[in-house]
This record gives sequence, C-alpha cells and structure tokens, in this order.
Amino acid sequence: MGARRALLAAVCVAASVLLATTAWAQDGWEAVVQAAKKEGKVVLYTSRIGSPTHAEICKAFEKKYGIKVEILELRANELREKIRTEQSAGRFLADVTQNGVITLGAQLRDGVLQPHGGIPNTQNLVAPFVADDTRVPVFVMSYGLLVNTRLVKPADEPRGWKDVLDPKWKGKILADDMRKFGGGNILYQVLHQAFGPTFVEGLAKQAPVFSRDIGNDGRRIGRGEYPLYLPQLYNYYWELKGLPVKFIVPEEGSSYAPFQLAMMKNAPHPNAGRLLMQHFLEVESQAAYGNEGSTPVVRGAAERTKPEVRPFSEVKLLGTADPARTDEMLRKAEETFKP
Repeated sequence: MGARRALLAAVCVAASVLLATTAWAQDGWEAVVQAAKKEGKVVLYTSRIGSPTHAEICKAFEKKYGIKVEILELRANELREKIRTEQSAGRFLADVTQNGVITLGAQLRDGVLQPHGGIPNTQNLVAPFVADDTRVPVFVMSYGLLVNTRLVKPADEPRGWKDVLDPKWKGKILADDMRKFGGGNILYQVLHQAFGPTFVEGLAKQAPVFSRDIGNDGRRIGRGEYPLYLPQLYNYYWELKGLPVKFIVPEEGSSYAPFQLAMMKNAPHPNAGRLLMQHFLEVESQAAYGNEGSTPVVRGAAERTKPEVRPFSEVKLLGTADPARTDEMLRKAEETFKP
C-alpha cells in the first residue's frame, strides 16, 4: 500500500511539473498566472521569523493577484524536521519554502523539494547569484564589524577583517561562536577561504570571547562590555539605534548568508507557488528587502532603496559558506579555537 501511494505521489509530482512547464512554454506566463488564481491559495514555510518586510511583500501579492498567502514561521532546524515528518506521513501541506542556503541544500538531499518549472524573473539575478531548477535566490543577509564609539576612537576603528589581527584587539573581541553553524562559522569559512588558514590561526591568538546570543551581542557592545564585535548582522544594527555603536562595512567585503526559495514536493498549489516565487523577485519586493537591511539579488532593486541604507544594500560581498564543506569547516574551527 505504501509503495502504491509513493508511486502515485511521484506520478502526481511529474504531472504537476510537466503541466506547469508546458503551460509556460506554450501559452506564456499568463497561463501560469491564471492557473494560480484558480488555485486561490499558496502556503509558505519560512525560517525568517517576525519579518515585517516579509509580511508586507506577501500582502502586496494578495492585493495584486487575489491569492491568499498562508505563512508558517519556524526556526530552520524545526522547519526542516516538520517538513520531513509531514511528507513521511504523506501530508503535503506547503507549496514553497524559504530558508538559508545550507538548510535548503540539506532539504534537497532529504528529497522534500521538487523542480519549480521555471521562474521568469531569475533572468534578472545579479552575480554571483544564480538559480537552478529547484532553488531560487531571494535575498542576502550581510555581515560586518560593530564597534563601541565611546571605547574606539575614529582613528582606531578597524577598516576591515585584516585589521582585527592588530595586537591592540587581543582579548577585546566578542564574536559569534565560529565552532557552531551560524554567522560565526560562515565568517570562519569566508576568512579561511579568502586569506588562508594562517589568518584564522592569527584570529584565534586574539582570544575572542564566543557567544551564541546574537540578539543581545550588539547591546553588549553598546553597554561597553567589549569594544568590538564580529560578525555583526546588518539587519540587527537598526535595533541598536540610540546606543553608542557603529557598523563598519569591511573594505575587503562582507561575509553573507543567502536565503533561497524552493517548491515543496507534491505542492498542492504549484502554480500559485511559482507565482509567489516570481513575486519575491520583483524589483519592488527586492527593494523592500533592501530597505530592511538585506541585500537584494536582482538588477534595479538597490537603486530604489532609501538613501540611508543604499551603501549597505549595495555592499561588496566577500563570500559565504559552502554547503558541501560545512561539516569539514566546523571541525576545522573546533581545531583552530581549542579551549
């Protein structure tokens, strides 16, 4: 019985993808739009929790197309487990998932995704962002340095990652734990790749104090517990308004965490799912992400952001984590930062 259900599910997936792709190829994107409107609903699972911009973009979609968007927000690991459990039980509830590149890579290996059938706006992606037949870039969360302006004079501010190795910072650095996956290990991977193992060994000699409380770490800098924090997520910098802190864009470029969209296996509303993915890549949606502090991934969006955030929405990107090497790099970080 289980094998028969699995075979039927596979046939349904193939049929839905074939129909969606055929509709686009033969009748143009408008056929997908009309099919999406008939479905009337789309369900989005996301690990981006509590983002007002996220809700704003989905409301604009509802207003434009008359298609209801249902959103479930959970932490990445919780979301991955929920999807795995649901699909194992034959319950296919979600159409689209939005998650970080590492988690989506794991979900692809889990077999819980399906090809999206083509998203026209992917042709507007800017380098280094590319889409494949399953995953579509949607925005980037970029990192920099944070200093306490009362403890650090302008002339002493680090201009980039290499300045962090100056002996004056020894024992004065608060950092997201590089031995655990998150912004800290992303930075470790980027620094290791860009500057080599000798550089991260030099960083270890600076005796950084590790923390896993990224929501509070910036406030610790503001209170003067430490003069320097790395890596600071630019999105969280706005929450520190009024504190004596300054965000510094590293001159070598920012480490970053890309978020992606993908269609869930056996999506009950595949056309609405594709249309929502298309909507997330519209210039207006991307500019909204830029205004919250994220980096847009399509042409023409950064220019539409507010002047005060434009330098950050156009930030130079140094690199990000390689999903295929994450386990290896976590082990290397453990070796580099031994107690």
